[in-house]
Amino acid sequence: GVISPEMETPKLLWLHENRPDVFDAAWQFFDLADYLSWRATGSLARSICTLTCKWTYLAHEQRWDRDYFGKIGLGALADEGFARIGTEVVAPGTALGRGLTPQAAADLGLMAGTPVAAGLIDAHAGGIGTVGALGADATASMAYVFGTSSCTMTTTAQPAFVPGVWGPYYSAMLPEMWLNEGGQSAAGAAIDHLLMLHPAHAEAKVLAQAAGLALPVWLADMAAAASPDLSDAATLAQEVHVVPEFLGNRAPFADPHARAIVAGLGMETDLASLIQLYIAGICGIGYGLRQIIETQTSHGAPIQQVMISGGAGQHDLVRQLLADCAGVAVIATEAAEPVLLGSAMLAGVASGRFESVQNAMTAMSRPKRSFEPAGGAMHLRHGQRFAAFELLQDTARRIRNR
Repeated sequence: GVISPEMETPKLLWLHENRPDVFDAAWQFFDLADYLSWRATGSLARSICTLTCKWTYLAHEQRWDRDYFGKIGLGALADEGFARIGTEVVAPGTALGRGLTPQAAADLGLMAGTPVAAGLIDAHAGGIGTVGALGADATASMAYVFGTSSCTMTTTAQPAFVPGVWGPYYSAMLPEMWLNEGGQSAAGAAIDHLLMLHPAHAEAKVLAQAAGLALPVWLADMAAAASPDLSDAATLAQEVHVVPEFLGNRAPFADPHARAIVAGLGMETDLASLIQLYIAGICGIGYGLRQIIETQTSHGAPIQQVMISGGAGQHDLVRQLLADCAGVAVIATEAAEPVLLGSAMLAGVASGRFESVQNAMTAMSRPKRSFEPAGGAMHLRHGQRFAAFELLQDTARRIRNR
């Protein structure tokens, strides 16, 4: 099998092989969420979320796999009883230690003993901050965090094995449920890089700064103003097509060698052509999301709607284009920062305000607006553009593998 270098065991193996002195001297190895909770409370307990999603912990069996660590060259960690990577594993929202230590409380300006919850990976916090907004059935909603990178998280009652999608992970986001995780290593960052390639980038950036906006937001405003409705903005892309895989394809192809493709460019250098490129790039992000949804559906993890969060997905134009490109409703919640809301939900559980994560989700998250996918001619247009997207992907793959 294969494992992404984004995971922690490949990083530990690199450290073991290339900096053995550092590896041997290290007292503990932490994921960021667990490091922060240790600094806050002194507790060495790790979150099921971090260990299962990034460290290969088998949450459904409540154990590490000694054979795996031995086979990859990290048997030393197994021989130590996994003491340096976690022997106490707890559910997100579990109250840790005795709360904030006196030193941490002084550093943060809070009271010693303030409850501290076992945490989540940031994207997963965005997941619990959104997927409960429509009611109790979280399996109907895919959490989609669209930021610098993108992350999709789908909950199922039974494990679903989806090619090119991480998981299934038990209790990694919602207790006693299974999680599949996809997305792309570059999403918002891919759009930023795409725009930098255009001759009008510098001019547009000055105009955006004068308006007090980030460039992608300014371009979205321009595109919306030039269109009869948000869905119609897709026509501004005309015949430009973008496969924005600058850092490979995380899902559903797990192809680190994939690279971006831009097709249909002319010699235009004006702002209108920059807007054209921007819209084509957003559509490319949406078609990648559609591929993940379709792959998961065919392997037992269907969804009914996408719950969006993340800085790159805050504009209504982006949300509508994603709905149209993916062919599924995109729901925005009331919370401006669902990742922070998800963290607050964990705090509510740790403090005793809520009995469970599910109760906190139902009480604290509400939908704000639904962006329904376009029908008619626009639906057909996106079908044609999606076919072109997949053709470009396949052609690039054939070129690399010839």
